Amino acid sequence: MKKTASIAVGGALCTAMAFGPARMGYGLFLPQFRDVFSLSTAHAGLIASSAFAAFFLALLVSAHLVVRYGSRVPVVVGALAAATGMALVAGTQNTMIFAAGIILSATSAGLCWSPFNDAVGRAIMSEWHGRVLSVVSTGTTFGMAGAGMLALAVALLDWNWRLIWFGFAGMALLCGLYNLMVLRQLPETTAPSFDRQKFRRLMHKGIRPIYWIALSFGITSGIYLSFAADQIDAMGGLSGLQAEGAGAVLFIAFGVGGIVGLWTADVERRVGLRRLVQGIFLCSAVSLLCIGIGANTWAGLLVSAALQGLCLMSLSAIFSFISQRLYPDISSISFTAVLSIYALGNVAGPAVAGYLAGLFNLMVVFTASAALSLVTGLLFRARYSFGPGTPER
Repeated sequence: MKKTASIAVGGALCTAMAFGPARMGYGLFLPQFRDVFSLSTAHAGLIASSAFAAFFLALLVSAHLVVRYGSRVPVVVGALAAATGMALVAGTQNTMIFAAGIILSATSAGLCWSPFNDAVGRAIMSEWHGRVLSVVSTGTTFGMAGAGMLALAVALLDWNWRLIWFGFAGMALLCGLYNLMVLRQLPETTAPSFDRQKFRRLMHKGIRPIYWIALSFGITSGIYLSFAADQIDAMGGLSGLQAEGAGAVLFIAFGVGGIVGLWTADVERRVGLRRLVQGIFLCSAVSLLCIGIGANTWAGLLVSAALQGLCLMSLSAIFSFISQRLYPDISSISFTAVLSIYALGNVAGPAVAGYLAGLFNLMVVFTASAALSLVTGLLFRARYSFGPGTPER
């Protein structure tokens, strides 16, 4: 039980750091970055796109490192990448070094997360897999909410953002040291080698519905994270709050709503995968509609962000424990495959949305995204029983 708790805490710390300040911090603190580094909209977009690409490439590197060295190396390397990148951001006045720091920080999310599937599979009893992986995935919510609160303090109280980012770097370093100690206790064996036969297994019909929902949610969540703050501005902002604070409030509510993801595995055992996924995508559709038509109201914003956080954390947990359940011998690689498809959706969604927003407006974009989520949920079917002896529900 002690080892189970240690790995769960280590994984949650990693996702909190990697997906909170290291990956989402750029968007949260962008108003300050624009002023200090004189970023144009085009430059800001190029840095964001490069960070998405770095995340995607880091996923592939992580899978290779797990196969060759086990889970400890990619986790520690990811934490060091976050610490180094965020320290560069905090300490430089040079725009190129700043961009390099943001991009390096973004790799941590790709490096740190999927190796915990391998760690959990090797060190924890199978009946605890789903719950522990849900805890690991949901660490993201605490990182996002915490980073959002600090960004709000910078916007409203004029706190020093550089000191905050040095603090982020220090926390990433501590996270790496903690996981170096915890994951050292795992068996020394590395993950099985990856060959053509295992690749064919990843194309099995049983996992294809998971790929489809990963792509769909990757598209809509990429659109949400890229354009929700712009939609708030386009609709006149929130009453009583300056524009710089709206994005921070969005991420705080996003993180708080995502705490529900802690119970994803328990809910899945009670209602089944199909009903759970359909409920999540219904929530996603409502979230996208709320930000599309009610972004200038506190109720619309808070409900939208909380539901979007719930969806992201719940689906993240599903991607993780279903990968473990279907492919216990290559769970980190199968999880990486799902995350890679999600990341492709993250890249494609904002690009298409930006084009459509130019033709129409963001309200149309969010309405269309809501329709995609609704259709995805309605069409989802688990192709066969997920787990030995478990009837399809």
